[in-house]
Amino acid sequence: MWKPSQPEQPASNPMPEPIRPAPPSSALESASRAGVTAGDQATISKGLFIKGEISGSESLFIDGKVEGSVVLNGNRVTVGRNGHVAASITAREVVVLGKVRGNVTATDRVDIRAEGALTGDVAAARISIEDGAFFKGGIDIRKADAKPVAVNNSNSTETAKVAVS
Repeated sequence: MWKPSQPEQPASNPMPEPIRPAPPSSALESASRAGVTAGDQATISKGLFIKGEISGSESLFIDGKVEGSVVLNGNRVTVGRNGHVAASITAREVVVLGKVRGNVTATDRVDIRAEGALTGDVAAARISIEDGAFFKGGIDIRKADAKPVAVNNSNSTETAKVAVS
């Protein structure tokens, strides 16, 4: 802090450090809880709405609204607490903290956290549903080396709602 009674001391570093805005704490908290750092993924922030197809070669954190399809083979898709996705999602790993309405296909795993809600069919090698999460749809457990195939609606749809006691 600068005090008027003291003379200013010259700065030891003539080039000031660039100021970088801090990411929203909820996005960092959700990403760190999901096990991904902010530098490893692209982000669709809370104020954005995207309609169409999203594809690419890096992981994605969705905290805004997305309609259409998300295809990120070999990568992770994380739907943040503020995220609302009305799309089919295809990825290596899908983590749901917000709301997803659509079919999810993962070559590795699907993780529905306590505050998450997923309505749609899931095809994955592994699935995790925490207490308090909402899930409505069918589950197709596949071997990890199986190729992803579109999930179809069948008459054997299961409904599960897990409540925290």
